[in-house]
Amino acid sequence: MAKSESTGKKPASNASKVLASKTATKMEKSVAASALAQRKTTKVTSAAVASKAAKVLDDPKASKAAKSAAASALTQAPSKKAVKK
Repeated sequence: MAKSESTGKKPASNASKVLASKTATKMEKSVAASALAQRKTTKVTSAAVASKAAKVLDDPKASKAAKSAAASALTQAPSKKAVKK
């Protein structure tokens, strides 16, 4: 079952900053794009993007904006319990 969450205003703003950044990694931009695509929708994050988001959150070099976008994307990933049915 899909979560009824969407990317908020601040995380969406942070995601757009990451996409515009010349120093953001490809992984950070991928996660930011996913978070931005989920603005005002009930789309869910894919397993591949959720994995990338977790890596961004663990990366000490990732910017606060990248971590904000990653957290938003990860929040919208389906729970493991829902996937394992």
